[in-house]
Amino acid sequence: MSQLTVDVRASSGVAREVQALVDKLVAEQVASALANQDPTLWGPQAQPEAARRLAWVSLPQTSRPLLATIEALRAELHSAGIDRVILAGMGGSSLAPEVICATDKVALTVLDTTDPGQVADALAGDLRRSVLVVSSKSGSTVETDSHRRVFTAAFTAAGLDPAAHLVAVTDPGSPLQQVAEEQRYRAVITADPNVGGRYSALSAFGLVPAGLAGADIASLLEDAARHATLLAADDPANPALRLAAALAARHGAGAEKVVLADTGSPILGFPDWVEQLIAESTGKDGTGLLPVVVANPAAPGFADAGADATPVAIGPALTNGSPETATIAVSGTLGGQFLLWEHAIAVVGRLLGINPFDQPDVEAAKAAARAQLTGAPGPAPAFVDGDVAVHPVGDWLPAGVATLPQALRALVTATPQRGYLAVQAYLDRLADASVAVLRTELARRTQLQTTFGWGPRFLHSTGQYHKGGHQNGAFLQLTGALQEDIPVPGTEFTLGELQQAQALGDAQVLAARGRPVLRLHFLDRAAGLVALMHALP
Repeated sequence: MSQLTVDVRASSGVAREVQALVDKLVAEQVASALANQDPTLWGPQAQPEAARRLAWVSLPQTSRPLLATIEALRAELHSAGIDRVILAGMGGSSLAPEVICATDKVALTVLDTTDPGQVADALAGDLRRSVLVVSSKSGSTVETDSHRRVFTAAFTAAGLDPAAHLVAVTDPGSPLQQVAEEQRYRAVITADPNVGGRYSALSAFGLVPAGLAGADIASLLEDAARHATLLAADDPANPALRLAAALAARHGAGAEKVVLADTGSPILGFPDWVEQLIAESTGKDGTGLLPVVVANPAAPGFADAGADATPVAIGPALTNGSPETATIAVSGTLGGQFLLWEHAIAVVGRLLGINPFDQPDVEAAKAAARAQLTGAPGPAPAFVDGDVAVHPVGDWLPAGVATLPQALRALVTATPQRGYLAVQAYLDRLADASVAVLRTELARRTQLQTTFGWGPRFLHSTGQYHKGGHQNGAFLQLTGALQEDIPVPGTEFTLGELQQAQALGDAQVLAARGRPVLRLHFLDRAAGLVALMHALP
């Protein structure tokens, strides 16, 4: 068995604070209380929410009956010639299955987007061989419901019985369960309602799509179960306590950013899953930890992290970490790592004095997006520079700014000291993938911690932190003209209109909190990106 390890390298002062916190957690028997699903750990205000959000602790055991169900459903699908798995899900419904399948090297098409081009790419595959797993805890997630409607129409247009190609994963009694049962989907699998979305990696939301795609989910659960006793121990060697204490100690010293890089782990894409867990669990009440995912340990922001950030290696520890900055290395197999981080971040919530199980600021962006779905044209730009229409949101842009380079410099200048830049790309994660280089370039040129998120995917992840965490961010939104659009059957909007509404709605909410937001709309996506790269400060 690969042992879970948490290696903390820090100055003597930070090391003493970490040890003091570990000793406190051990004395208070926090690990065993968490393993026993004690909802009082986070105080009286959090107790009602915690009381119905702790079933994730026992998922390595309670999810075992799912294995036979998933295996039988996969065999049934294969016997019908259906072996291409598409997952429609957002946040906790998609991030864990994506990591599981990537690590096991099995194919899974993930739809966590409203970009019509990316959805069209999934529709272009062989629908006769395809199953759409519609995964939503609430059963009413607008992106996922839109995918369900679009694919139902596409299956019908292809002369197929849609119900034979649809599987639903949801909480009991949800609108999705009702629709799926009324329309006789091939399978309807309900999850434990006492598991929150970002803690659902080992629940039906993580296991059903991954198992249907061919991942070894039985071994995943066994791996997690092997580590459960270690994580429940009131012992200074408990890696979850050590990780929680290190993150909280660094936060107390002013390092509210956690920079995540893979340093040679066999787990593929794990920082993207950790990103949601950290941001949504801790980013509230004006505090929290901001996860910054970078491509590799040599990337700016990790290799040169300042006093406001803690580099965290997923994999082997680096030999050149600076003790003055402090570094953390976390290693182990996937099932164990899922459970380790879930335990650690729940404990961080206790140490920071927040409820790690709610997301109080997520609904604001959803409501603002709904309000934007009026069919009216979007706001006029402040100016157009070549292939880029420039839209400052709010009144932060200085008078006289009339070019793209000037606007970008103004956004950087408006970023608070020791703040961060967030790049939010409401684009096609496949066709426009090269835009992700902006994170590296902006971090290198500005020396600011810089995050990158695909919209609307990040709204179900770091979006909570942006509104509820430390209010020191500045936001660069990227949107683009569409070559095609896709109507959403049974609604009055298209995917492209929903995508724009989500961008405008989130920008509106951020601006209302006094944050600078600059939206750049590419009139031509390829040409606009080139112009943006040339204009970087």
